[in-house]
Amino acid sequence: MALTAAATAVLALVAASRFGGAVDSTTLPGIPGPGAFTGWALPVVRMLANLLGVLTAGLTVTAAFLLPGDGRSVSAHGWLLLRRVTVLALAWAAASAMLIVFTVSDVLGLPVRRLSGQAVLSFALSIDQGQALLLQAGPAVTVAILSRAGVSRGLAAVTAVLAAAALLPPAFTGHAAGAGDHQVAVTGLALHILAASLWTGGLAGLLLVRRHRRFADTAARYSRLALACFTATAISGAVSAAVRLGGLPALSGSRYGVLVLLKVLALVIVGVIGVAHRTRTLPALRAGAPWAFLRLAAGELIVLAAAAGLAVALSRSPTPVPREVAGPDPLVELLGFGMPAPMTAARLLGGPLPDMFFLTVVAVGVLVYLAGVRRMRRAGHGWPVSRTLSWVAGMLLLAAITGLGVARYAYVLFSVHMVQHMVLSMVVPILLVGGAPVTLALRALRRPADPQVRGAREWLLLVLHSRAVRLLSHPLVALGIYVSSLYGLYMGDLLGTLMRYHLGHLAMLVHFVLAGYLLFWVLIGADPGRRRIPPAMLTVVHFLAMVSHAFFGFVLLQSTTVIAAGWYTAVHPPWAGPLLADQRLGAALAWAFGEIPAVIVMLVLVRQWIRSDEREQARLDRAADRADRHGDEDDLARYNAFLAAARKR
Repeated sequence: MALTAAATAVLALVAASRFGGAVDSTTLPGIPGPGAFTGWALPVVRMLANLLGVLTAGLTVTAAFLLPGDGRSVSAHGWLLLRRVTVLALAWAAASAMLIVFTVSDVLGLPVRRLSGQAVLSFALSIDQGQALLLQAGPAVTVAILSRAGVSRGLAAVTAVLAAAALLPPAFTGHAAGAGDHQVAVTGLALHILAASLWTGGLAGLLLVRRHRRFADTAARYSRLALACFTATAISGAVSAAVRLGGLPALSGSRYGVLVLLKVLALVIVGVIGVAHRTRTLPALRAGAPWAFLRLAAGELIVLAAAAGLAVALSRSPTPVPREVAGPDPLVELLGFGMPAPMTAARLLGGPLPDMFFLTVVAVGVLVYLAGVRRMRRAGHGWPVSRTLSWVAGMLLLAAITGLGVARYAYVLFSVHMVQHMVLSMVVPILLVGGAPVTLALRALRRPADPQVRGAREWLLLVLHSRAVRLLSHPLVALGIYVSSLYGLYMGDLLGTLMRYHLGHLAMLVHFVLAGYLLFWVLIGADPGRRRIPPAMLTVVHFLAMVSHAFFGFVLLQSTTVIAAGWYTAVHPPWAGPLLADQRLGAALAWAFGEIPAVIVMLVLVRQWIRSDEREQARLDRAADRADRHGDEDDLARYNAFLAAARKR
């Protein structure tokens, strides 16, 4: 079966590459070429690396999350899968390293035998494509080591997450990264790769454990994962293709579009097979007919392998281009869009610049939260409307500040970037913390029928009780992370580096939200899992955060050095004022903006402090009443007697 799927992938790759022009052996006089060997070896090795990565991620996910465990350890079948992961991950790392060599040969137009070690090393360390492949090879080796480091289910889960993350770096180079509007294209491609890989790799892992005695339940869990991956693959694939094609006419009027249609056909076929799995195969498995699954799954795997070959061919095929090509705009290459018009309130709130990552987070976050509230109410339990409104408002504000016109201007103006930072690190986290999502999840998620299976609720409880969360929930640690996102980012040259790369910019925005969420979760959160700290101490921590924030604004306001000067000089709008003036405006906004959220949090802390004292006084009163009824002395009476005796001395 594995050989059949591999052969199908190779045939699809060869046919699609010839049809789409991914491999062109013609050479022009005077222009060097890498040769036919590199021309064919590059897509073949890329497909091999992709398949190895898919199998590595799929097998680790199956071992960690789909199979029932054996206490704290993975099951025997999970252990066997992890042993296979070792070989697959090492081969994946080797294939990624080979890709660096063949890519250098292709870029320089030199045969492999004429490449120097210095050229390959320089490409790997200095060029985006080479860095992405290194970022894939390194984690792949780490996955191989972790797969042999132990058999605990927690370690297997960490290995699975790392393997899935290692699939993504190449998505941030190539067609998507070079296209306009890469806020949608790059993130859409990354989601597409992740969903398709977990779907295909999980199916391969399922086929390897089909003799497991609880295979029917494992297949049912995979079916839910496959449905989510199918949906994500279809949506992200459609968005990514739309960006590259530029319109519906190119879908049927270009060879690239024909290949996209073939991928759509493959997706429809596996979707039909998936429906058959859910309606026929799963009941047959529960009735004791394992071969029913094997027949359909084998066909599905072959179709997915063909789709993988098509995907590699598409990544090498030229995309449709307009007949009238305008001169290249360096800002489009750098930002994904042209220079915005002079800033107005209407343009800040209009002219959207959506990012697939944040759109996905917001859509999934709102839908899952509302589904949890609905399940609570169906079970006869109430859930405060204020919490629901707080969560939805926080999610919508997250979508607005990262997807409306303000996101466009945040790339080119420091002042707007600072407003985005303040909203993401203060207002959005406060609203999200007010939604108490962890409490809702623990109440709404159901326990698996099999005690050896860890569902979402069990994994959430493990994370909440882990040493990492206990460390991060210490008020001083949370405060340090929050403050470092201010001083560490702006007092060095880190901002300019992160702004230059889409992945770096995305990571920066995510860090703003997570750092703010952690701090305000520790200060005013109602969810379980955080340390129980007296409100008086939390008030002191919040006061330190306010002082640090105010001092940061003051230092930035007095600075005469332009932060990230290289970046803002390259993207500075001609209609904007001087860089230093815009930076001081951003500093003033940061200083003034943080006061209102800080005062609100302080009022909440004072209120919690008062309520804590009231609860303590009520406890003492109840203890005194019980002592009076039984004729005993309570703690307060003994303490008063101690003070009276001390005065007599």
